[in-house]
Amino acid sequence: MSLFDKLVRYGLPMTPKFIVGRVARRYVAGETMDDAVAVIRTLNAQGAMATVDVLGEEVDQRAKAEAAVAEYLRLIDEIDRQKLDANISIKLTLLGLKIDRQECAEHVATIAGHAARVGNFVRIDMEDSSCTDATLAVYRDALKRSGNLGIVLQAYMRRTISDIRGLLELSPNVRLCKGIYREPRAVAWQEFDTVRANFIYAMETLLGGGAYVGIATHDPHLVWAGMRTVDRLGLEPQRYEFQMLLGVDPELRRIILEGGHRLRVYVPYGRDWYPYSVRRLRENPTVARHVVRSMIGL
Repeated sequence: MSLFDKLVRYGLPMTPKFIVGRVARRYVAGETMDDAVAVIRTLNAQGAMATVDVLGEEVDQRAKAEAAVAEYLRLIDEIDRQKLDANISIKLTLLGLKIDRQECAEHVATIAGHAARVGNFVRIDMEDSSCTDATLAVYRDALKRSGNLGIVLQAYMRRTISDIRGLLELSPNVRLCKGIYREPRAVAWQEFDTVRANFIYAMETLLGGGAYVGIATHDPHLVWAGMRTVDRLGLEPQRYEFQMLLGVDPELRRIILEGGHRLRVYVPYGRDWYPYSVRRLRENPTVARHVVRSMIGL
């Protein structure tokens, strides 16, 4: 990463909110459920599926966690009512993981149970390393109650291969991504090529072990590796899918779909769009350059 990219990346928190919002529109459907539904309809028309995330995390008030549960229940009903090809993604710290783990687990059970009644699916997102053990524990518990749940694993975490081996007996549904939280070297691989290599290792271990895998990446090298692996294993398209973020590389999205692969787009919405957008821009300094250009009028 160039010095300029580093300055852009770490200067984002000081960037005026309205400027970040101008660039971040590509990553966020909007502030309302109606905004998300409109985006999902467009994606479905293009042949892509969606997973919908109500933005927010790290809540410290029970009322906010309860409000998030209520919003997810309404979202599940709306997806069913409009017959959209979409499922949902949830963050446990939005549902009160750091307030009371048992209450959070009950919130997950409520959401998953409601989704199951209409034939839908719930993905539990993975957050930073302070949440990993608790997130996996909640996932395992919820899976016993309701089978319509999946988890996310991050390829840059050193523990990921071990976590995969512990989960394979459950025939899990796993979204595999590189990981975006800033983690210390003690727990996460830092080098670009090493993270790539561990992603491929983790993906091959999951697919070879019978897991359903959401291959979540915008890295063409990893997309190619995914296509090579499913071809080598002779997997039918119903055994895996590719996943991408809203607003990132629509041309690669088309390439994947035209190759006969299933693809799901992560569609976030809500008033808490700013912290999510800053993370996305930090992850992609090329896009973050547009923020600087907006600030200086170029």
